[in-house]
Amino acid sequence: MPKFDQRLGEDARGDRPRRPHFSSVTRHGWLVETRAASVAELHRLGLPEPVRREVRLLRPTDAALVLGSTQPEPRPSTWPVVRRRGGGGAVIVAPGEMIWIEVAVPKGDGLWDDDVGRAFLWLGEVWAAALTDLGIAAAQVHHGAAVCTPLCRQVCFAGLGSGEVTVGGRKAVGMSQRRTRAGALFQCSLLRRWDPAAYAEALALAPDATAAIEGAALAFPDLATEAVESAFLAHLPPT
Repeated sequence: MPKFDQRLGEDARGDRPRRPHFSSVTRHGWLVETRAASVAELHRLGLPEPVRREVRLLRPTDAALVLGSTQPEPRPSTWPVVRRRGGGGAVIVAPGEMIWIEVAVPKGDGLWDDDVGRAFLWLGEVWAAALTDLGIAAAQVHHGAAVCTPLCRQVCFAGLGSGEVTVGGRKAVGMSQRRTRAGALFQCSLLRRWDPAAYAEALALAPDATAAIEGAALAFPDLATEAVESAFLAHLPPT
């Protein structure tokens, strides 16, 4: 059975995970949706139609191992497996263990960039500014070529891509991107728990994998979900 820390399945105020719900507001020209549902349901949302500036604040109600679009599925797997349409390595998603935000931008928008790598940079700056507001010093946006460790194709947080954010040299915000002719959907995650052993077990990695990826990422268990979401929204470029 999937394992996750129930203490982080509650938010910083001690509330239990919320029941499935949906709400939306408009803020500075962005449609902001809050959705709670299963990991599989949230990954099926895809790009909005029509594509517009949109932010989704996603609250998973179950746990799953989320694989990149071309990543082989581990066999046997002790976790429910969900596949996202964007690339990159695996992410373990469970209630309270990460803060998951998606951002959609239409093609031709001022935030659009034809270069896939550069397209992440503005979003990384939003995350870095939000973390700074929350008292996380030295948040930096990665520019340039991807940094790939031996396990980066298996584990998202074991590598570093353009626009992703580090703190003290460790990955703090992971991102993936799905692009169509109409626009781009960015999937972002900030860890509230980093458990390398869980990744090694879920992906059936070699015995030394836990030690190899332990120092790759950084988690923020004391950051409340709503505080992070609020700081992120405050730094979005207005329309």
